Amino acid sequence: MRSSSLSRSRTNRWQNREEPGPGQGTLYWHILVGNHPAARDLAHTAQKRLADFHGLHMTPPEWLHITTLVAGSTDEITTEQQQDMLAAASELLAEIPPVDVTLGRIFYHPEAIASEVQPAGHLRQVRKAVQTATLKVTNREGHTEGPAQWTPHMTLAYSETEQPAEPLITALGRELPTSEFTINAVTLVVQQGSERLWDWRPVGQAPFLGSR
Repeated sequence: MRSSSLSRSRTNRWQNREEPGPGQGTLYWHILVGNHPAARDLAHTAQKRLADFHGLHMTPPEWLHITTLVAGSTDEITTEQQQDMLAAASELLAEIPPVDVTLGRIFYHPEAIASEVQPAGHLRQVRKAVQTATLKVTNREGHTEGPAQWTPHMTLAYSETEQPAEPLITALGRELPTSEFTINAVTLVVQQGSERLWDWRPVGQAPFLGSR
């Protein structure tokens, strides 16, 4: 997802989006950040400013996240393979130290509003590791939602209807006070059913154990 100063309207994220049905699941590598007060505070500030707008679906505080890779369907990846993916990712990430990240700049995408996460370079190393682990175990590389160039971001709200962007930009702005915290793991998560249900089940974590 990229910032889009040229996007003048919001679109419905789910209008033409194919999603899992009841009982079906999708496996994601997410960096979960809802347990960090700094991330929750920034999200709270942003969502409060946007609260009067209709047609926005807010990310629940407990599931604030940085989507790192869509690994595939639970129909294709077995429970045993999920554990093997975690083991492979943990081995690859064992030498990577915890990453200090910063939130602040706001992205306006036609389907969502998000905060940029920096530094992107360190987080791309994490993404490369989980993609390598996924490929090793499943023979699939997984994929990134949105543009091919992965941009680390924490989504604050998803668009559920068509509406002009300018009032949203005026209410929220393009920068929020900087928030800083430390990331020390990536989590393999099963999303059951539709994305909007937030029926998530963490399978396990691959920690960053390297020395600073």
